[in-house]
Amino acid sequence: MFHARRALRTLLTPLVAGLALTTLPATAAHAASTLTNGGFEADGAGTATPAGWSEYGDTGASYTESGGHSGSYRLTQWSSSAYKVETYQYLSGLTNGNYRLTAWVRSSGGQKSAYMALKNCGGSEQRTDLPVSTSGWIRIVVPVAVTNNQCTISINSDANAGNWINVDDLTFTSGTSGLTIKGADISSLAKSEALGGVYRTSSGATGDALAILKSAGMNYARLKVWVNPADGYNNKTRVLAIAKRIKAQGMKLLVDFHYSDTWADPGTQTKPAAWAGHSYSQLKTDVYNHTYDVLNALKAQGTTADMVQIGNEINGGILWSEGSTDHWSQLAGLLNSGYTAAKAVSSSTVVALHLAKGGDKSGTEWWFDNAVANGVKFDAIGLSYYGYWHGPLSDFQSTIDDAASRYGKPVFVAETAYPFRLDSKDSLTNQIDTTGELVNGYPATTAGQAAWLRDVLNIVEAVPNGRGLGVFYWEATWTAVTGNGWDPTDPSSGNGWENQALFDYDNKATPAMSWFSHR
Repeated sequence: MFHARRALRTLLTPLVAGLALTTLPATAAHAASTLTNGGFEADGAGTATPAGWSEYGDTGASYTESGGHSGSYRLTQWSSSAYKVETYQYLSGLTNGNYRLTAWVRSSGGQKSAYMALKNCGGSEQRTDLPVSTSGWIRIVVPVAVTNNQCTISINSDANAGNWINVDDLTFTSGTSGLTIKGADISSLAKSEALGGVYRTSSGATGDALAILKSAGMNYARLKVWVNPADGYNNKTRVLAIAKRIKAQGMKLLVDFHYSDTWADPGTQTKPAAWAGHSYSQLKTDVYNHTYDVLNALKAQGTTADMVQIGNEINGGILWSEGSTDHWSQLAGLLNSGYTAAKAVSSSTVVALHLAKGGDKSGTEWWFDNAVANGVKFDAIGLSYYGYWHGPLSDFQSTIDDAASRYGKPVFVAETAYPFRLDSKDSLTNQIDTTGELVNGYPATTAGQAAWLRDVLNIVEAVPNGRGLGVFYWEATWTAVTGNGWDPTDPSSGNGWENQALFDYDNKATPAMSWFSHR
């Protein structure tokens, strides 16, 4: 538990319910051009109002206590009864420009709202909600443009009895942040549409799925490509067709090479039938030719790929067994064949390597240390991160931060998703279908799905040195449409993912989609 009850101190009587926290008292307790006491170390535990800070609302619910992220103390907001409180610091004499607030936080979840904000800075208030994390600390970032030489840093809870937040190590510095990639994998879309799939806006108007996603703020689309799939979808021809639509919407394109006729992932990396029996030397040529062929065709039609993945979730390598991680020198040769082909088509195309290890820091280090030692070339690192499989948000942050720093490369989430309900719309049981599989603090509701995407985006934005590129939501358009199941060899196979799409069971855009417009 992270809400130690304070000895020798009684919580003050709550103020009138519904008290607004947006209006500051007439006299601010602190006014300076630099943040004071951002680590809450100035006063010791049990301090009602930390030095340099002011409080408003149910002030007894905000105090310092032992157990900081660094140092000895932290700020906690907690009460045994419902409360609403703001802890804030007013800064004046600022040089106008762009600033970033960073902070390390934890939260029990369950609040009506719990967030950090920058306000009264000359423009609109900028907020970042606190992710739910009951153990590990998570760094968040809030950017703002100061235009009136002042700004108020605000920490807020509108909470139920027993809800808590911890905040520590705040900094307020010049600089900017933001994400260049707000994307989704839409590999299932063409087949869905061909089989009668319908997509609607949140208000129910039928429309083009890509246009709906674009209007919600999506700026990047991801497409997988298989060599010769049984159903004729996700091959070169289909990728070329939908790439035209993506570029027509003004979006960028990521091409995800599986080097297979079907799904490639940590458990399966099966060679295409056309490459079966080929020697290692032949496989290097196969990888080069296939990669070059698809990318050059995209370039020829005016839809050059902006980013490519050489393999999909290649924890164990590609093209087993020759390209498995049991044969690192051969895996390196295959990956470099793909890299070289991509750069031969377009030197500006970003070449990424993609692992399904979003919460596995040591496993990610092991893989990329071997890749670097064997001379593998890459421009960016992509990680799959599904909280119900890959661990808590704090593990994800430590993994992605470490990858960016250790290898000096930009990082992004190649895949994430979360359910908005648990029941199935078709006959196939969903991948996630019980409450016991969910991430604590994120219910299987449209609000829970939206909170999940919001918090993953926030963590990527907070990657140091601007190396967090962004996030792709996996299979945003894979709704339950008869015939569009998981198995390309079996038209009767169902879809175990429709409860994690970004269109609900009425085919309407879910609220999570709005987070594509995130800063």
